[in-house]
Amino acid sequence: MISSNITRNNAGVVCFAGHSVAALAEEYGTPLYLMDEERLRSNCRMYLNAFATHFGPGSRVLYAAKACSFKEIFRIAAEEGMGLDTVSIGEAYTALAAGFPAERIYFHGDAKTDKDIRFALEHGLGCVVADNPDELALLNAEAKRLGIRQKVLLRITPGIDPHTYEAVNTGTVDVKFGVPIETGQAEAFVRAAMAMEHLDAAGLHCHVGSEVFDEDVFQRTCDVMVDFMARVHGSLGFTARELDLGGGYGVRYVDSDPAADIPARIGEVAAHLRALVDRAGLPMPYVLMEPGRSIVADAGMTVYTVSTVKRIPRCKNYVIVDGGMADNPRWCLYRARYTVLHGLRQDGETDVFDLAGRCCESGDVIQPAVTLPADVCRGDLVCVCTTGAYNYSMASNYNRLGRPPVVMLSGDGARLAVRRETPEDLIALDL
Repeated sequence: MISSNITRNNAGVVCFAGHSVAALAEEYGTPLYLMDEERLRSNCRMYLNAFATHFGPGSRVLYAAKACSFKEIFRIAAEEGMGLDTVSIGEAYTALAAGFPAERIYFHGDAKTDKDIRFALEHGLGCVVADNPDELALLNAEAKRLGIRQKVLLRITPGIDPHTYEAVNTGTVDVKFGVPIETGQAEAFVRAAMAMEHLDAAGLHCHVGSEVFDEDVFQRTCDVMVDFMARVHGSLGFTARELDLGGGYGVRYVDSDPAADIPARIGEVAAHLRALVDRAGLPMPYVLMEPGRSIVADAGMTVYTVSTVKRIPRCKNYVIVDGGMADNPRWCLYRARYTVLHGLRQDGETDVFDLAGRCCESGDVIQPAVTLPADVCRGDLVCVCTTGAYNYSMASNYNRLGRPPVVMLSGDGARLAVRRETPEDLIALDL
């Protein structure tokens, strides 16, 4: 199986986190998002232990809320001692409503509105990542109004190509995020921040992308960032107390994906960074990282019911299910790959199908060319693995479909974390 929390019982039924998907589908209906609480906690602890071992006190792991956002996941992250990276009022508000400590919340985003900035400062969020000079001026003015000195990190674009999906590449010089080093604008950005009386420019932030497997990406990022840190230390007297390297370790979606040894990679990054700052004569900064996908992806599975099977001779076969691009748009957006399992059996003859959805779009495909039993039929269950990241958080009401529920699974049983949206929910905001 693609992940150790996926098995089959003696009857051949897929079990996720020890729970039969057939029983869960019977109780909660489909489409259905499942989340493995123990895997979530284990992934958090893996990062926290690696950071404690290799970076020591003061460094921090921030869960990237955009990967999957609802109150229960924030409660778990808070209990495990994680920090939180948020990119909107909605994410931050949800976290605060779940009891997440405000001082451990970082507020991010490349196009913050005046309302965003007021919310972050009025609610005492621990740090704001300033993306551009316009935000610096707004942050300084709002902090002055409130009579506070707001901690900020300055988002710098290092010009690193992580060799990942173009849609999730955030580190090259021409992306929309941050201020580039290569053009000379980043140094001016630091100078401007130092002049802001009501801002505490605590350090630098960068982010090169997500789903990164190349082992040297973060080392190459450190090369560029430490060179820049040394430059602004010499020219401006600026010392970065914190260095946020962003997030981005990849996860296995299909068998051909490599398995990243994340603690080992973190150890290598720490050793490389420590050598760089020692050579540059700089103090070792506190290090932050923003994993999202590698916290939640393999903690998730989506279960569908087959609505129909269509066979077009000498052309293509379709298995069409009761969900689709409304609950998982990632294939449509950037051809994301998934492992797909028949939920009830695995024996017998097989055939190749495109797994398609119910939305009125020809492009509503969850995954093309998947192998399923040749006799798959209406009423069967199909499981899409590793869907914990960017499925629920990117779900929509396209075609006026209600979003599926989220069920948390643990050794104590199953519990509803997010209920299924009803037709009444869909018109609740209509006037």
